[in-house]
Amino acid sequence: MRAESLQLYEDLRSHILARMKKNFTRLEIAPDTPASPTLTAEAKRENIPAILKFLRDDPSCAFTILIDLCGVDYPEREKRFDLVYHLLSMTQNARFRLKTPIAEKEEAPSAIAVYPAAAWYEREVFDLYGVRFSDNPDMRRILTDYGFEGHPLRKDFPLTGFTEVRYDDAQKKVVYEPVRLAQEYRRFDFTSPWEGMDSPARPATDSDAEREKPK
Repeated sequence: MRAESLQLYEDLRSHILARMKKNFTRLEIAPDTPASPTLTAEAKRENIPAILKFLRDDPSCAFTILIDLCGVDYPEREKRFDLVYHLLSMTQNARFRLKTPIAEKEEAPSAIAVYPAAAWYEREVFDLYGVRFSDNPDMRRILTDYGFEGHPLRKDFPLTGFTEVRYDDAQKKVVYEPVRLAQEYRRFDFTSPWEGMDSPARPATDSDAEREKPK
């Protein structure tokens, strides 16, 4: 990574820790690419609003843009999900990644008061992972259809889903039906095409070319 980029992030890290150290469980410089480091932090969910407000309002940070808010599913953990906030400072030309673990039945504090754009991101996380945000006034699904069952980015969600959608020409409307996989009619051929050859191919000869000529 370039020396000036590394120095910028080291200065930012020292500045943030000097003022907000008690709010973080971890804050380090992560080299996402050799030329583009990122400040990566972890914190408890109850500290997220205060951290976001500081990172936005502090002149030396000025992380005024919430690029994304997403989730990660770790089914084997007690706190099953990670919420990941990606921030951008245009004045510092710097990025900040903030993570917080959260259990399946817990609610996360909303970031709408700090970043209004978080409203739709939080709805996406709820729709795809089932994580609710306590202060979001519009906690509805945003990507899946009406009446959708489950949360499709959880790792225990079946790849086929629970329902299938098709247009019924007799009823002249779209109908929803349970997924049916007729295993007895499915044929799986696991043989490699190279292993399945009875004999190796032989090179073409002149007699083969003669036979191919139209008569």
